[in-house]
Amino acid sequence: MSPYQVILGPIVTEKAEFGRVNEQVLCFKVHPKATKTDVRNAVHAIFQVDVDSVRTARYRGKVRRLGRFQGRRPDWKKAYVKLKAGEKTIEYTQV
Repeated sequence: MSPYQVILGPIVTEKAEFGRVNEQVLCFKVHPKATKTDVRNAVHAIFQVDVDSVRTARYRGKVRRLGRFQGRRPDWKKAYVKLKAGEKTIEYTQV
């Protein structure tokens, strides 16, 4: 997979912004089959920063209803990427 297929976009929430500003931890929505090594290499290739560690979390899609019809949101994966000490933090906006 290319780096742009691994990282689908940033997650911009209060918790993610606190981690980015204070702890140099970035939060991304990633491809569900991406491994920690894939995420590390993709962040390095896209942003040219050194990565200290990667933590991932898988989320199951919720069941949603609209009247009598029932559907399901897709499963997704989140990655927390901690930058090495001394690295400049990344500025991004939600797409």
